[in-house]
Amino acid sequence: MPPFGIYVHVPFCAARCGYCDFNTYTASELAGSGASPDGWLAAVRQELDLAVRTVGQRPVDTVFVGGGTPSLLGAARLGEVLGAVRDAFGLVPGAEVTTESNPESTSPEFFAGLAEAGFTRVSLGMQSAAPHVLRVLERRHTPGRAVAAAEEARAAGIGHVNLDLIYATPGETDDDLRASLDAVLDAGVDHVSAYSLIVEDGTALARRVARGELPTPDDDVAAARYEMIDDRLTAAGFDWYEVSNWAASPEATCRHNIGYWQDGDWWGLGPGAHSHLAGVRWWNVKHPARYATLLADGKTPEAGREFLTDAEQRTERVMLQLRLATGLRLALLDDAGLAAASRAAEDGLLDPAALAAGRAVLTRRGRLLADRVVHQLLAGASV
Repeated sequence: MPPFGIYVHVPFCAARCGYCDFNTYTASELAGSGASPDGWLAAVRQELDLAVRTVGQRPVDTVFVGGGTPSLLGAARLGEVLGAVRDAFGLVPGAEVTTESNPESTSPEFFAGLAEAGFTRVSLGMQSAAPHVLRVLERRHTPGRAVAAAEEARAAGIGHVNLDLIYATPGETDDDLRASLDAVLDAGVDHVSAYSLIVEDGTALARRVARGELPTPDDDVAAARYEMIDDRLTAAGFDWYEVSNWAASPEATCRHNIGYWQDGDWWGLGPGAHSHLAGVRWWNVKHPARYATLLADGKTPEAGREFLTDAEQRTERVMLQLRLATGLRLALLDDAGLAAASRAAEDGLLDPAALAAGRAVLTRRGRLLADRVVHQLLAGASV
């Protein structure tokens, strides 16, 4: 059977960052709704009961608590979440257990509590070491806090620590990014995620861009910054294993996310969370109060579902597996796709040696044009 993961969505944030379009809510946005962390945890326990009845006894390979800001719950409540998953399904030996955390809501005591509860991995949102970039993103932490938090997590015994970067923010310079990379490497983490800033519709950042207060992020600048990140991390001993992720060792990779990219099974707990089992995908209602009410009434929190056809599953496998350094099996491509893959290798977008061995693997230039390569492999058109 494929790996089985549990994702837990924490919908609470102290403040909304300007670029964020995730399903999150501040205290003021939830005022009067009845939603609370305690109510959310009770509902998560009830959804876990539903998951066990649906899935049966199937030990969990990975747990990932995301959000939102899971660290706002505190280590004790996060430990309760993990304990509930462990009681419901059990964990395989050596299971990976991750929580996202915002640097400003962590402390040495917080990380010590996580380690004691059984968390093996922490992912911290750093974004940048430049104060003016953090202001554009409307991040609340100070530039040095993310590095300090990473060091605290490692000192507490958390085995794997990730720092997230966002690059190509309006106003960011090459020197700003170099300073951010210096800080990441000084922190001693074994995993780095780096994402080009995307202006999402409906966000405060999108409104600022529309008013002309900020320029639209430049694609050419983003590509150059990606190459800078890849060069620096590679020189420091990191290897890319997914287009936006680098690890210092195979053990440092995020196994939970690899499960997504390799068509694994997972159950998403919490408001707005998505799940996937054997080609069936569904998602929960978004609002925390509605989510909790449905479960308290003995109803499913499901908002909708879709049954993926064989063709749709093949398309998703191509889209996701091509992003990995391991690439995708050429057996997933039809004749037109195989011809497109050969042309992509000739154009320097796919590794010729890997192609000869039966896999499509992106070159670095191919990583910069990954969406285009996927489209051509599926369409069989000229690359």
